[in-house]
Amino acid sequence: MSITAVTTVLAVDGMSCGHCERTVAAALSALPGVTEVVADAPSGRVTVASARPLDEDAVRGAVDGAGFTLVGRG
Repeated sequence: MSITAVTTVLAVDGMSCGHCERTVAAALSALPGVTEVVADAPSGRVTVASARPLDEDAVRGAVDGAGFTLVGRG
């Protein structure tokens, strides 16, 4: 049985390449409870698997701190 309970899709502005994807993924992976992050620059979407719902402020802080903009969920 997987410990992943929640999948969240985020819209992130500013990703344009693989380096951007890795930077955003690393920032979000550092959040408590995150088990997997898949960033896709062409779509501007980041899928985050976590053991519990993510704290919106923590997510925004991680994305902003990495130099990108959290547009919202979706």
